[in-house]
Amino acid sequence: MTNPLLSPSVLPFGLPPFAVIDDEHYAEAVEAGLAEHLAEIHTIVETPGPASFENTALAMERSGQLLQRAAASFFTIVSADASDTIRELETRLSPLFSAHQDAVYLNRRLFERFAAINTDKLDPESSRLVDEYLKEFRQSGIQLDAAGQERLKAVNAELSRRGTEFGQRVKDGMKSASLLLDDAAELAGLPADDVASAAAAARTAGHQGKFLLTLIQPSNQPALAALENRDVRRRLYEASIGRGSSGGSLDVLDLVKETVRLRAEKAALLGFANYAELTVDRQTAPDFAAVQSMMNRLAPAAVRNADAEAEALAEVAGHPLEAWDWAYYSAKVKRERYAVDEQALRPYFELDRVINEGVFFAANALYGITFHERSDLTGYHPDVRVWEVRNSDGTGLGLFLGDYYTRESKRGGAWMNSLVEQSGLLNTRPVVINNLNISKPPAGEPALLTLDELRTTFHEFGHALHGLFSSVTYPRFSGTSVPRDFVEYPSQVNEMWIMWPEVLANYARHYATGEALPQELVDKLDAARLWGEGFGTTEYLGAALLDLAWHVLDGSEVPSDVLEFEAKALAAAGVAHSLIPPRYRTGYFQHIFAGAGYAAGYYSYIWSEVLDAETAEWFKENGGLTRANGDFFRAELLSRGNSGDPLESFSTFRGRDAELEPLLKRLGLD
Repeated sequence: MTNPLLSPSVLPFGLPPFAVIDDEHYAEAVEAGLAEHLAEIHTIVETPGPASFENTALAMERSGQLLQRAAASFFTIVSADASDTIRELETRLSPLFSAHQDAVYLNRRLFERFAAINTDKLDPESSRLVDEYLKEFRQSGIQLDAAGQERLKAVNAELSRRGTEFGQRVKDGMKSASLLLDDAAELAGLPADDVASAAAAARTAGHQGKFLLTLIQPSNQPALAALENRDVRRRLYEASIGRGSSGGSLDVLDLVKETVRLRAEKAALLGFANYAELTVDRQTAPDFAAVQSMMNRLAPAAVRNADAEAEALAEVAGHPLEAWDWAYYSAKVKRERYAVDEQALRPYFELDRVINEGVFFAANALYGITFHERSDLTGYHPDVRVWEVRNSDGTGLGLFLGDYYTRESKRGGAWMNSLVEQSGLLNTRPVVINNLNISKPPAGEPALLTLDELRTTFHEFGHALHGLFSSVTYPRFSGTSVPRDFVEYPSQVNEMWIMWPEVLANYARHYATGEALPQELVDKLDAARLWGEGFGTTEYLGAALLDLAWHVLDGSEVPSDVLEFEAKALAAAGVAHSLIPPRYRTGYFQHIFAGAGYAAGYYSYIWSEVLDAETAEWFKENGGLTRANGDFFRAELLSRGNSGDPLESFSTFRGRDAELEPLLKRLGLD
């Protein structure tokens, strides 16, 4: 049959026709898209007459539609449902994308056409479009000589190959490190639904009658808070933090060293002192020194809080504390000091109700949008659900896809991505996806969320709103196509509605009885709000500062011993804590080594949280969950993508620039 990706989808909102896409279609469509895009660029550079906004910038924005369509579908499958065939295709195709990026942004004639565009009479968004293209040309090496450009191309190709391999090894490593147990007694303390999920995971893996504790991406595993058997906790913890650095075929330390060396070389080629300087040049942070200053201000206070928490835990434990004890005794302190039992809360957080009566309810109250499940539309896997999203006047806004359950073919973590991006120029409306990794319950049983999974559900939907509400002209500026250290801001803001009384009362009901979460438990949760912030902030800063430590190196400084470097870097940054590993250790730090998405940019979560804390204060000052507030936030921030300076949009919204104090207060660091 004809490859369905070669033509625009006829499904609503351009949803890819996954039901009729076969694995082999992806390679054909990607390769055709690459060739077509280069041909379109050739036409632009050969256009007779002077370069203008219309014949150069607009033509570029209209180009590459087949490539975008094929790539969006393909990389969605790569991350969420990758077969062995897809993994092989990823290995083969990823370098082609890197080479294509070089072919576009090292095209001197194309650059010269953009440089010749007269922007004097353009509207602000159009003028910004030209400026952003010119900036990308320069940051991609257009000013290098021929030899420099050839070396940069080779470096980019190697980085692409290593990033793909790192991601695949980490995904396999997470599966390989799962802890197999023979006896249900070893799972004492674990909720019944988690025991059932472990039994189901073992059956799926071919271990009938046993129990498999699968891992999530971060260091700290949820089961550590409940498992009573200390030795099982130790084994689970050590399996988690040993990923990628224990030797064997899934060890990634060789890839890390080469990636760091290549990134340092790339930064030097482009005229930057190191890769961190190169990365921050593309962000909202004014410079690398500003990032360092903020982190250095937070780290000592976070570690002091963590030390105080450790003292309380040791007192409860009655024996010297080990890292695998922290979550278990932290949960115990919460129960004894604040009368909060997180496991006992889970029956009130049933996934389907959280989505419909929590996440969607808050979005409707704020923005007037409604969600209509489309059982006639299918995703790339049977677990994927599709909703049509409509504005308050009934007009179609876009599609939202939810893929909530973990599976072997999905990478770890949680993320949002776009299948179709909004653009006034192309007359496209958004199709966005949220991916989570919640354990799928046995058939007929409810999916009950932990507090962390509840937070993640709201967080990722904040990204989805950022994509859905995009109202820009040019696809380059659409939705979440903003600087990395701004992209987490809308998602963090959306977390504030989790405990908002009106929202909480609507979704937090016992799955079996319908009973609302008792107010006394809500009050206890609020009282316990700051408990654990020392641990949480310290583990986050450990990862963020480790990321920066790797990316301030020059090529001659790349260490031979990765784990020794990691330990020294954490100590030098003041966040080495024997009981608190960084949220991601080097061996499974997918954010920064599987591609360059967050490389030297993992700080962006805390940078964005400064804006988030300010925004939460604004909502409280202005009446909270109201349509007027939601519409203002949507208009000034969520709709603008990167069509203007994001920090200017924030200042317009807040009435001033952001300050650090609200975040310090939130984290108990003031």
